[in-house]
Amino acid sequence: MYVRHLSLREFRSWQHVELELTPGRTVFVGSNGFGKTNLVEALWYCATLGSHRVATDAPLIRAGADRAVVSTIVVNEGRELAVDIEIAAGRANKARLNRSPVRSTREVVGAVRAVLFAPEDLALVRGDPGERRRYLDELASVRRPRVAAIRADYEKVLKQRTALLKSAAGSRFRGDVGVLETLDVWDGHLAAHGAELMAARIELTNLLAPEVEKAYQLLAPASRPAAISYRSSVELDGGGQGVEYLEAALLAGLAARRGAELERGVCLVGPHRDDLELRLGDQPAKGFASHGESWCMALALRLASYELLRAEGSEPVLILDDVFAELDNARRQALAGVAADAEQVLVTAAVGEDIPADWDATRIGITLRDDDSGRMSEVTP
Repeated sequence: MYVRHLSLREFRSWQHVELELTPGRTVFVGSNGFGKTNLVEALWYCATLGSHRVATDAPLIRAGADRAVVSTIVVNEGRELAVDIEIAAGRANKARLNRSPVRSTREVVGAVRAVLFAPEDLALVRGDPGERRRYLDELASVRRPRVAAIRADYEKVLKQRTALLKSAAGSRFRGDVGVLETLDVWDGHLAAHGAELMAARIELTNLLAPEVEKAYQLLAPASRPAAISYRSSVELDGGGQGVEYLEAALLAGLAARRGAELERGVCLVGPHRDDLELRLGDQPAKGFASHGESWCMALALRLASYELLRAEGSEPVLILDDVFAELDNARRQALAGVAADAEQVLVTAAVGEDIPADWDATRIGITLRDDDSGRMSEVTP
């Protein structure tokens, strides 16, 4: 798969840009703040319906505009597919596939398959569990678009159940039969949707584990071996990972923690409390990995994603956002080696010297216009 065309309107610093792309390597070169990362962020948004830099959509809309539009045309095995997403301020976003409106923006997830590595990925190792859960959910949704709907359904149930717990916490309604019966209903919904989400995550973790181990060994051959595993908020005795088993485990966990949940007014059980555990040798990576080891672990997670998607069919677009400047020479060469065989690689760099000298790449310079938004300069071979 490769992106043939990218169009932005009122997205971040770009008022309007039309960009033709080709297979192979393309490097966007420009000083920090000139808008090069905004280009790849828009493409990542088409792939995942999320930004790798911010948690909400509002910052994606150019100052003074009420909506932003991101349009892409991707080519997959000779067939073109157009994806258009309208990001609205204060309203529901809209999307189209091949110029036809879809009922939900989630229907475009999976149309663009991409893997992105950026400096923000250091949070995968050093950040809170939410960063690692998002990594799993985004990748699972790209592999199986239905997971995006499962995740959305789970979050709706979690929100409703949490609201009920808050209303009951510390009040005279805690022992009310009606409240408890309503909570039973929401327990069932949370367990049903949560089990599906957990099953997708656990399956993905098992597939990623050997790829992470190999990628980390490639990047840091002298370091301790890397390993990942899924850590759940409920007891999993190893007897199974199917949806029915996980649903029963969640129901048991909810029953066991109900008193504590009513007391605190929060939901203490479910995949929103789970984590992807990262280990180096016999120690957790978080808190024990050096700066270099943390970078290698984060990069290994992304490279594992890339290898998994490539093995399953359509090769994803590989996006490297200002990464080479953060790596030493050995890791640069290892990453360049992986990227050498990719169908399409999109790279951002502050200076051309950050890019491997032996790369045959199209370079696109980005400068500032008088209105402080970005513009493309001439393409240089």
